Order: sequence, then structure tokens, then C-alpha cells
Amino acid sequence: MLIGSGVKTREITADAELLAQIRLDPGRQMIGAQCSGTLLLAKLGQVGDLPACTDLTTKPWVIEAGVKVRDDPVVAHGNVATAGGCLASQYLATWMIALGASLTDAEEAMHYVAPVGEKAAYVALALANVSPFLKTDESPPLRQAGG
Repeated sequence: MLIGSGVKTREITADAELLAQIRLDPGRQMIGAQCSGTLLLAKLGQVGDLPACTDLTTKPWVIEAGVKVRDDPVVAHGNVATAGGCLASQYLATWMIALGASLTDAEEAMHYVAPVGEKAAYVALALANVSPFLKTDESPPLRQAGG
């Protein structure tokens, strides 16, 4: 499940009836949120007291929701990852591919979509940002059956 960002996120998070319809289970799902999507995860109780990343505009609201915000492009805890900044969504993609398939698959996918002339640097940066949140073997590290 990937949760993006949007100008209506604060309104959505204020609607308890709507929030009650969203079912997330990090025991069965990989969940990633980018920018104000992190606020939605916080309001759904998926972040808890773990640090998260978000964009600079949303940061005060995420802090208000009780979440410690890291000034990093991406952070992951088990099957939940958050990213700060629209262009940090590439790190969520890298993390999700590595988690669900393998680090090699993530590297190949990022190389395929990286800008010509910047492929090596682009892939290296993506892997450097997500590797700390992955196991080092090639097996899918945290995904559980049924996910």
C-alpha cells in the first residue's frame, strides 16, 4: 500500500468516519507514505512513537500528531516506511521492491528508470538511503505470507 500526499490530507485525517474505513495491517502489508501521507499514517496509529519522515509543510502537523519527525528522505520500521519530499517517493519504490522481491531487483528497476547519464549515481543514492532498513541477504526480509 502506498499513500501519497495531497492538499486535502488534513481534512481527511479530521474525518473519523472516513479513517475508520481504512484498514492497514503491517503484519500482512508493506505500507509506504510520502509527505502528508505520513500524517495519515500517524492518525491511523501506524507510526506510534517511531520516528518518521514527511515534507516541511506537513512536519508541524505530524509532530502535533505525536510523531517525532526525522529530517531524512526516508525511514522504515519493519513493513512501514515514510518519505519526506515528493522526489523521495523513488526511495519508497526502491524500499518496496527490495522488501517484496530483492535488493538486486530494486537496483535493476531503479537503473531502468534513472535519468540517462545519472544512472550510477541515482541507483547508488537510492540504495544508500534504503539499505539501512533492509536485511542484507537476498530473501524478502520482512514480508509475511498473505501480504
